[in-house]
Amino acid sequence: MTLIELAGYVPAIIFPAATLMQLWHLLKTKTSDGVPALTWLAFALGNLSLYVYAEKYTELQSIIGQLATAALQIYVVYLILKYRRRASKAAAAE
Repeated sequence: MTLIELAGYVPAIIFPAATLMQLWHLLKTKTSDGVPALTWLAFALGNLSLYVYAEKYTELQSIIGQLATAALQIYVVYLILKYRRRASKAAAAE
């Protein structure tokens, strides 16, 4: 394995780990206060675009670092929207 290939594992570890930390926070607190859905959607779109642009469709670093991260980020957006709807329903009921 070359140094360049090894360097590809850095974002393949950091990006999903950072996204998982946000997911953990959302699932733990059950609130999306202060978490911008548009930012996470932009991250997901960026990762998907980078995956297509890089043309490294079978490399584990790209699959984990970009595709898996994008999937997690889309789930973050889903949870943000879900918790916001729940909060707005609760506020309307009061």
